[in-house]
Amino acid sequence: MTATRRTGYVWHERYAWHDTGTHVGVFPAGGFNQPHMTFESGESKSRMAGLVEVSGMIDELVRVTPRMASRDDLLRVHDAAHVDRIERESADRGGDGGDGFTPFGRGSYDIARLAAGGTMAAAEAVLTGAVDNAYALVRPPGHHARRDMGMGYCLFSNVCVAIEYVRATFGVRRVAIVDYDVHHGNGAESIYAEDADVLTISLHQDRLFPQDTGSVTETGAQGTNLNVPLPAGSGNGAYRAAIERVAIPAVTAFRPDIIFVSSGFDPSPVDPLGCMTVTSGGFKEMATLLVQLAEDVCGGKIVFSHEGGYSPVHVPFCGLAVLEAMSGHETGVPDPFGQSFDASPAHVLQPWQDAVIAQAALIADALRL
Repeated sequence: MTATRRTGYVWHERYAWHDTGTHVGVFPAGGFNQPHMTFESGESKSRMAGLVEVSGMIDELVRVTPRMASRDDLLRVHDAAHVDRIERESADRGGDGGDGFTPFGRGSYDIARLAAGGTMAAAEAVLTGAVDNAYALVRPPGHHARRDMGMGYCLFSNVCVAIEYVRATFGVRRVAIVDYDVHHGNGAESIYAEDADVLTISLHQDRLFPQDTGSVTETGAQGTNLNVPLPAGSGNGAYRAAIERVAIPAVTAFRPDIIFVSSGFDPSPVDPLGCMTVTSGGFKEMATLLVQLAEDVCGGKIVFSHEGGYSPVHVPFCGLAVLEAMSGHETGVPDPFGQSFDASPAHVLQPWQDAVIAQAALIADALRL
């Protein structure tokens, strides 16, 4: 019989109101680009929240109320010039996070503060014992945001802001981040490149975004940044192997006080911004392994913070599967894509995928975390 846990859950309707404007995917509308929307719309997140409600999973979760991160909370991570610019432009017509691909609208500063504060509240609930673990379904995402600028749809680093909050408030010292979003977790990596007490592990599609970061040899100034740049087409087998052979041994050796997971569902087979084939069952398996890892090394203290995932029709089922793994409660809701996706031959670990994982495992072992 699967053990059940008290799983905290953060969601606020305002997350869906973050306005990313009229675009054509990632490009501005105009000329021959017929106006549409950005890939980073609120739809996939609000539909996930809807399925959590309709499936009955909400009744098995502990609601955690988000709050806005304060300016001081943000400044533990981000430069004042970056924070002030986002606040100023948000009070006017909106603007861009800094890289030309991170649009935001009027009022987005407060919504981004609410996203960072949602991850903070989730971590606080775990560390005070109010819940065993927690999932923060927040938006905008955060794992690309650097100290001095937003990037890749991210304005502020939700996970890093939460980490610095719990370090300042609860005496937490050592923290591990495991990021399975399809894009490299470059923001968190750069923020903690010189911090020996934060381990970052990113599983991502090789040279997808950003194209110039995330190589397997990037280990940071303190040797606590690990990367597993998986080849396009990788499925459940490759991701499971990367978790088992890189993430679990590295985190076990590191012995963090708490684990944060940057939970992006864009390795899905139908995501428009990735070329991977991880199914809802694959995400559930990764979550199961990570929850068990937390129980083994830090008393079960683990916080999942929502990142990417741009398929409105599939993200809800991936998210529900992760919540089932975290809480131990089964809803019985089938993934309508499951039969087709699970039958794909892409889930068998291939030699070229194994070679990358083997190299990353050797590097992790050599670092002697």
